[in-house]
Amino acid sequence: MKPRNVAAALAAAGVIGAGAGVVFHEQVKAPFAQAQANPVVAGGVAAPAANPGATSLPLTGFTELVRTYGPAVVNISTQGTQKAGMQLPGLPQLDEDSPLREFFRGFGNAIPRGVPMRGQGSGFIVSSDGYILTNAHVVANANEVWVRLTDRRELKAKVVGSDKQTDIAVLKIDARSLPTVKIGDSRSVNPGEWVAAIGSPFGFENSVSAGIVSAKSRSLPDATYVPFIQTDVAVNPGNSGGPLFNLAGEVVGINSQIYSRSGGYQGISFAIPIEVAMGVKDQIVKHGKVTRGRLGATVQELNAALAESFGLDRPRGALVASVEKSSPAEKAGLQVGDIILKYDGKPIEHSADLPLLVANTAPGTRAEIEVWRGGATRNLSVSPIENKGDKVAASDASPDKPSGRLGLAVRPLRPDERGENSRGSLVVEQVGGPAERAGVQPGDVIVSLNGKPVKSADELRELVARSGRAAALLIEREGRAIFVPVELG
Repeated sequence: MKPRNVAAALAAAGVIGAGAGVVFHEQVKAPFAQAQANPVVAGGVAAPAANPGATSLPLTGFTELVRTYGPAVVNISTQGTQKAGMQLPGLPQLDEDSPLREFFRGFGNAIPRGVPMRGQGSGFIVSSDGYILTNAHVVANANEVWVRLTDRRELKAKVVGSDKQTDIAVLKIDARSLPTVKIGDSRSVNPGEWVAAIGSPFGFENSVSAGIVSAKSRSLPDATYVPFIQTDVAVNPGNSGGPLFNLAGEVVGINSQIYSRSGGYQGISFAIPIEVAMGVKDQIVKHGKVTRGRLGATVQELNAALAESFGLDRPRGALVASVEKSSPAEKAGLQVGDIILKYDGKPIEHSADLPLLVANTAPGTRAEIEVWRGGATRNLSVSPIENKGDKVAASDASPDKPSGRLGLAVRPLRPDERGENSRGSLVVEQVGGPAERAGVQPGDVIVSLNGKPVKSADELRELVARSGRAAALLIEREGRAIFVPVELG
């Protein structure tokens, strides 16, 4: 559990980094924490249900729900390593057998070592041939993932892919005729309705807790694409990735985060809407990655005072705070001060509703936007482009650990990403192998290799091919230039 301080922050709707974004408007100051893997050290596809969830609690409580769908909920255990040790800013990560270790030790660099790490989480089976949904943070940095079923079978799982932006991961186990959950629709859920969670809090498998839906469409920091369902269901470390059921036995969400000062349950938990998760799952299984639309505008929530100042009848919609030059938003005629009321025919009640709609728009597809401007509504037509800035999925079709002598996946730096004093032309998207061990990170800008400027991926590849056992890589990170010695593979 890693609590984080929360501050109201303006995020870009497809402008920078994650893409479509919102303002976190809840004005809460206690830390958030993922209801994540509890650290020990450190067939047929389920179809959406047709009938809406029941809204009254039966005399037998949740017993029938648990009996019917409990077997489809699994415990997930992971094994991996994490780096431990302090390090001065700008100095590289080095292997234990690196000849450069002693040199950097003189600068006060504490060499990090791999520390074994185990974790636990939850998940649920969505197809009888072994596809499982869980949270991305449950399996992050895991070398091995094991799934325990309620019949006590333990099966090794493959991570088909994961999407950090929505915190969704898809696993696959080699089994047939498995029990599955019934997929519902969170949009039919209303505040005040009963819901139940099944998971493995603190490793206690198939634990059941219940409560009510407190609110919908909550926007949280670092969760740009997810309009969370807020509940008062008891969710603790180890519950992450487990299902949230309505009384009809339909999964309406995936338990993901909690609001906590202590790291444990304090009455507020958050679930990812199931339709968000299933959309990500379908893309990962079919394409090996997640593709999102990008609008190129910054939006924020409206309060009563802002709505009144713009002549709007009540607070609703997404207020445009900025528009990126040459973006789809600018080309569509979107202006600062516009209030987006509808996107592709769907009403925007909160600014948190917009990012997911934009992200789910296939690049190049036209969508109609209804905006409030100057006391009247008008319609615009926008064609989002693909958001290429996200590291989205890891699968056989799209490995997340680049290979080769250097171990980098790079792309050209976009004009809007280039700083005033930047000398680089390539940005690191994915890193693995020698570069990862040396401390290179996604987002670093490549300037030169062995003193020779690098302008393209082909130039970088050629320079690496001509290099010996080691190379001096000059990168820019957060406005600073750093030389990183890399022992090439």
